[in-house]
Amino acid sequence: MDLLRVIFRHYRWHFIAVMLLSLASAGLGIGAIAFINCRLIEVVGDPTSVLPAFLGVIVALLVVTLASQLALTTLGHHFVYGLRGRLVKQILDTDVERLERLGSAELLASLSSDVRNVTIAFVRLPELVQGVVLTLGSAIYLGWLSPSLLLVTALWLAVTIAVGSWLVERVYRHLAKVRESEDRLYRDYEAVIHGCKELALNRSRARRLYEGPYSEDASAYRGHIIRADTYHLSAVNWSNIMMLGAIGVVFYLANGLGWASTSVAATYSLTLLFLRTPLIQAVGALPTLLSAQVAFDKIAALELAEPQADFAVAEPATADWHTLTLRGVSFTYTGSEALPGFRIGPLDLTLKRGELVFLIGGNGSGKSTLAKLLTGLYQPQEGELLLDDKPLNDALRPAYRQRFSAVFTDFHQFTDLLGPAGEKADPALVEAWLDYLAMRDKLVFEEQRVANPELSQGQRKRLALLMAIAEERDLLLLDEWAADQDPQFRRVFYRDLLPQLKAMGKTVFAISHDDHYFDHADRLLEMHGGQLSELTGEQRQRVSRDAVARLDQAEG
Repeated sequence: MDLLRVIFRHYRWHFIAVMLLSLASAGLGIGAIAFINCRLIEVVGDPTSVLPAFLGVIVALLVVTLASQLALTTLGHHFVYGLRGRLVKQILDTDVERLERLGSAELLASLSSDVRNVTIAFVRLPELVQGVVLTLGSAIYLGWLSPSLLLVTALWLAVTIAVGSWLVERVYRHLAKVRESEDRLYRDYEAVIHGCKELALNRSRARRLYEGPYSEDASAYRGHIIRADTYHLSAVNWSNIMMLGAIGVVFYLANGLGWASTSVAATYSLTLLFLRTPLIQAVGALPTLLSAQVAFDKIAALELAEPQADFAVAEPATADWHTLTLRGVSFTYTGSEALPGFRIGPLDLTLKRGELVFLIGGNGSGKSTLAKLLTGLYQPQEGELLLDDKPLNDALRPAYRQRFSAVFTDFHQFTDLLGPAGEKADPALVEAWLDYLAMRDKLVFEEQRVANPELSQGQRKRLALLMAIAEERDLLLLDEWAADQDPQFRRVFYRDLLPQLKAMGKTVFAISHDDHYFDHADRLLEMHGGQLSELTGEQRQRVSRDAVARLDQAEG
């Protein structure tokens, strides 16, 4: 099983120490049975004379068993802590394009459900280990007492295990389907949570979501979990009944057929009764390990990047570059046979340091994809990026991305102001831009953490721009930043803030449709159908007068 193999690889000596403790616990358990057999069953005399020794064995068994279980559980929680951290680091180190294809629902399911299943498996793992070790140790002891009885008992238990394995295999099958249902349920949860406003306005849509996808997915989850529990409980009860049946077989063979003495039969029965609880617990723990295996399979299926040793945080990038070039860059989204994926390119573009560049284009024209290619978030499938005519390879890409700050249309609102290389932001710079952005009376800071992030969408974008400026990167990408600003502040943005950013030496690449302000740009670019062109002369003047007419003409 992958779970145990990974544990052994990462925690080899700790795991071996825990196994030795488990063996000691099993040995003491068998020793307690042997003590009862030799001193309490076969030897007749004053029982009080052996009581201190018996209590000593019991106390030692309690201490060692508890120590082995606690050691294994502690090891498990350390492993789960490492697994969770590794998974988060993998997500941080995986290409944005891959994460977007996976979707947040599947990633959240792995971070919550899969990690939780591994945690539960470790909680139950001591029961499985104890059951297996005790069974093997007991078999050796019983074989020493009576090989013939052991042979029959082993055959009986083999049938028990075979049927139990068949039942557990069904448990595994349905647990895998339960995990698939969880992915779909997480997507339904996202729709309910993120679409709460629309669903409140349109109750027909809410009913369709509830009675349709959600009810179907929840029903499928319920059906598979009930089947998994049914097979699991059947396996537990089967094992329980068969263990009691084994005791009857042992006494029949001993007393009815004379295979062994009554004392040996009593010892066999006592041992089987002793093993009954550990074996049932082991059978009960097995589905949790199977769930953990399903979780491991799901995490592996994400195909995330291998975690890097660090975060590749480079020194603050200097503004010593002159040109940034896309040469023959193409990118195609994954599609299907019925609907091929959208393709942009080949694109050729050169940006000069200090330029203020606007990009226009209709919905689905490829503007945001170009932005992600430009910032290095997407890797070109064809062509190359060049900085001062030097191609960027994989080793240089992380440092290249550190040159950019960005506010995307689907930005996430962080609350910490960070300066270059993650240091404290320049207080003077923050103070100045709080005034420029008219946010001084809107924000409450605890040192450099925003304590009141509950803002309107336009104010959230202003805060995001403040954070981007505080990073002091020399390239700034703004994806339709002004779309959520009121008309007065939109004018401030184009007439005052963009020139201020340019005066600070920043290269600004802004996606915009505000044609009244196109004259403030050094260059005007257009995306249409995945192709890029630059608008100049009379063409640019015509678009600056009426960009909507231009977009309608392009789409027509």
